[in-house]
Amino acid sequence: ARLQIPNVDYRREWVHLGSYSVLADEPTAGAKELHVVYAEPTAVDVYRKTGVFPDGATLIKDVFVATTEDLTTGTASYANVLQGRFIMVKDSKNRNAVSSPLWGDGWGWAYYEGSERRRTTTTDYQVDCLGCHEPARDTDLIFVQGYPVLESR
Repeated sequence: ARLQIPNVDYRREWVHLGSYSVLADEPTAGAKELHVVYAEPTAVDVYRKTGVFPDGATLIKDVFVATTEDLTTGTASYANVLQGRFIMVKDSKNRNAVSSPLWGDGWGWAYYEGSERRRTTTTDYQVDCLGCHEPARDTDLIFVQGYPVLESR
């Protein structure tokens, strides 16, 4: 399995799982970042049936620098500049963990700065990724509470 941003138009062809806003240090300034997460449609279908992502499922999180301004609807924050992208690829049996420190805990993990798609700045998922994801260990290290599309209806 490869940890690279796929060469597909995932923003149009994949399922938008959900978005998180990350508040600025001064909350009245709005959001400093918007995190927008996508997954392949087949992975979403499997998750909705089983409650787990299948092996090979790919999740991409776009991290945008947010702009906040007063609009007619009120103060609003929206995505502006693409800061980078995170990718996670499901590997439930940790097959790739023996050959790379970017794999483990059931996933492959990587971050790509800006529009980069192939060269990651991630060197070790345990150092670079787990710190943020550890609170979501009970949900397979994914913050599923922000992804209402995963709920089967």
